[in-house]
Amino acid sequence: MIAVGLAALALVGCASSADKEAARANDFSHSERRLEEAQRSAVVTCADAAQCEQAWQLTKGYVTQHSQMPIVRADAVAIESDVPSSSGDAVFSATREAKGAGATITLYAQCRGMYGPERAMGSDYDECVKKITTVQNGFAPFLSQHLSAN
Repeated sequence: MIAVGLAALALVGCASSADKEAARANDFSHSERRLEEAQRSAVVTCADAAQCEQAWQLTKGYVTQHSQMPIVRADAVAIESDVPSSSGDAVFSATREAKGAGATITLYAQCRGMYGPERAMGSDYDECVKKITTVQNGFAPFLSQHLSAN
């Protein structure tokens, strides 16, 4: 009787562990989709040279405001922050690609400690997802608001 009870408890523990692992994998997959969506939303097109220059300057300010590391490059095609020194620190960078009279500006994000070996969830994954998605999802509305205000 005792052996049957212990075996049943062991099976419940295994099922519970398997359920937890499946839920964690589902959460990871959902978070990866959120990151992809945030990356797509962090792309802005400007119409002409004057608007693009204004948008680029606003982008530099946005990167500076949200990155935990200082800007190490800011020229006509890229804005880059230094590599984060601490796990969980997010940094943002941007590129500007000419498209006819205008350009496409894209905001990118990185976070130290976000991924482990073989792109598994790192210790700071959940915190990094929140930081990155919040800033990337706010980028286009920020530019839109400030470009239309001027």
